[in-house]
Amino acid sequence: MIYDVNTGMSDVHAPAETQIIIRSNAQQRPDNKRSNTERNRNYTSSNSQRVDIDKFTQKLSSITRRTSTQKCAKSIRLALQSAGANVQGHPVAAADWGNTLERLGYRRISPSFDQPKKGDIYIIDRTKGHTYGHIAGYSGSGWVSDFKQTGYAVYKNANVQYSYYRLDH
Repeated sequence: MIYDVNTGMSDVHAPAETQIIIRSNAQQRPDNKRSNTERNRNYTSSNSQRVDIDKFTQKLSSITRRTSTQKCAKSIRLALQSAGANVQGHPVAAADWGNTLERLGYRRISPSFDQPKKGDIYIIDRTKGHTYGHIAGYSGSGWVSDFKQTGYAVYKNANVQYSYYRLDH
């Protein structure tokens, strides 16, 4: 592409409105023979957005802290983004991540803490003492959020509500 900037010499040393004109040569235009569906494809879960489980779990495995920083949702978000997920418009609270995970291709299943699979994610709903809830992912060797957990039960309250998600391959 060719970029033309139209400015006068008096604009060189003072703030000025700048106009940018973008021109393209015919040879640089996209091939118009592609189908409309191919040209307009958005890579979201409904039409083939891919989350690379290996990259997701690799990012989780790089977390070595043994105590929480109270940023579990941020940690899982960064791991998902490193795996190619588009989490634009994501929620802040861990407890609110269910719909976002489903948009990425995860499906909600019955909790499977005794047989987790690489890439599984669980969410703990809000409690009186934990207003944002909790979210963690399974790295293949253990549960990780913003720290390496010793198990999935990070709250002392036995009456918490779990939502469990697995990515369909």
